[in-house]
Amino acid sequence: MSTLSRRHLVAALVALPALARARSGEPRVLHFDHLHTGEKLEVEYFSGGRYLSDGLAAANRLLRDFRTGDVGTVDPTLLDLLHALRERTGSTQPYQIISGYRSPATNRMLHERSSGVATKSLHMSGQAVDIRVADVPLARLREAALSLQRGGVGFYPGSNFVHVDTGRVRAW
Repeated sequence: MSTLSRRHLVAALVALPALARARSGEPRVLHFDHLHTGEKLEVEYFSGGRYLSDGLAAANRLLRDFRTGDVGTVDPTLLDLLHALRERTGSTQPYQIISGYRSPATNRMLHERSSGVATKSLHMSGQAVDIRVADVPLARLREAALSLQRGGVGFYPGSNFVHVDTGRVRAW
């Protein structure tokens, strides 16, 4: 078994207790600080074994396309990924949001300006968010996201954020 495979296996085994808690009926709460709008949100989006429509709606509003005001539907499993990531890192600070949902028009504009923006970005389907956390070094946030093995993880140290999504497991 290669060192990389062994490392991922160990990370997956370490993740099991956090994943078990995240799947239980315990309430799940997230804290956000949107860096472009200045909005802050503490939201309980899951409780009693079900997603809460008011909490999901509040998260959708906060994670909207801040350039156009368009509100998308955020994948609840993206919120679960953020909840698991908070547990994994032990962070006590809000997620600083750089980009959540993106309208097709915004994504097209960003793609024209940068080769780093995918034409079929998962931001357009509410399955991706770009984040950082004040009390977690960026490299550690990336490693924690990778260890969860729950979607894509992009590392942008020059722009000071980590991209996480609920697509296939991959890293860049």
